[in-house]
Amino acid sequence: MNVATSYAADPSRRNILLLAICQGLAMTGTSMLVTVAALAGQMLAEDKRLATLPYALQFVVTMLATVPAALLMARIGRRAGFILGQLVGMTMAALGCYAIISGSFLLFCVSSGLFGIHNAFWQQYRFAAADTASDAFKSRAISLVLSGGIVAAVIGPELAKLTRNAVALEMFSGSYAAIAVVCFVTIGILSFIRIPRPTALERRETGRSLIDIARQPIFIVAVMSAMMGYGIMNLIMTSTPLAMAANHHPFNDSAFVIQWHILGMFVPSFFTGHLIRHFGVLNIIGTGAVLIFGCIGLNLSGVDVWNFWSALLFLGIGWNFMFIGGTTLLTDTYRSEEKAKVQALNDFLVFGTVAATALSSGIMLQTVGWRVVNLGVLPAIGVVLAAVLWLAFRRRSGVA
Repeated sequence: MNVATSYAADPSRRNILLLAICQGLAMTGTSMLVTVAALAGQMLAEDKRLATLPYALQFVVTMLATVPAALLMARIGRRAGFILGQLVGMTMAALGCYAIISGSFLLFCVSSGLFGIHNAFWQQYRFAAADTASDAFKSRAISLVLSGGIVAAVIGPELAKLTRNAVALEMFSGSYAAIAVVCFVTIGILSFIRIPRPTALERRETGRSLIDIARQPIFIVAVMSAMMGYGIMNLIMTSTPLAMAANHHPFNDSAFVIQWHILGMFVPSFFTGHLIRHFGVLNIIGTGAVLIFGCIGLNLSGVDVWNFWSALLFLGIGWNFMFIGGTTLLTDTYRSEEKAKVQALNDFLVFGTVAATALSSGIMLQTVGWRVVNLGVLPAIGVVLAAVLWLAFRRRSGVA
């Protein structure tokens, strides 16, 4: 049986394939924003310290929208919710394009906020895959869906370069027009996904309280891994194009560095699930934290293109291990009827941290410099390593 026939015969694997494609398209838009958003914000903002504010707003709104998005999908189903999120993304992209052409920093901020709602829906792709996979296949399902981001690594920065002057000769407006097209294509693919609607039990029963669930040591480590991994990654990733510009590296070099960073984020997804099954999820999370330590060391050692390139490559792989590991660990903390609220709480905490780092990245870079930005994340990644060791000790002792 060939791969195509295998995926057609197994609905869960078919969904994973389609969700991976949708993940890739969603991340294509995101990678374009990573490449151009801070630079567009710097172009539009009178106060250059606010350059990353529009990009940060999308994470603030993502944080606020995660709970409503998850609970809405628990009522109307995954597919309808995902399509709704893409429609919001199309609206955001059109408004962002207009904001740049008209030179309105305020409208640009509004469009970025709308993109946060869009994010809150598609970030649930990984949970949709886990919900339909067997326990043995769960970590691989999550990692395979995230592997769709490889498409973003190849296409996103290249589209950013090709389209940044494509509309009305206003720099970066064409990139937002391209995102609208990506959202439209994604809607067509989503129409082929077959995910069962929530059962009557899942709609009626809510299970244990969130406080009881959040008290579990495994929950604490799972959420901390995803929070710190994503927050630190976002802080350094968002600051890197600005730091490169400050050190007189051209835009194409920044796009190249971001492209390799995104490859680092998603190429490991092909084998992260296997690594988790073979070495254990805590070891993979810990390895991710060590890789981020390596990223900081490379950033502190110099400001040549190779420093930025190698550091962001390490950062991407470290994020992959910590985020997939944390997501896999989280799926062991809840029952079927509890999944919507636990997944919502997880993403609320994760994207709350991401929003905080995105809001602070531009201000930190302008006020304390690139070196301090990197040094500032060392305590946070140290806390993750300590938490992993704590949970591993509890498990060896038979406590957790």
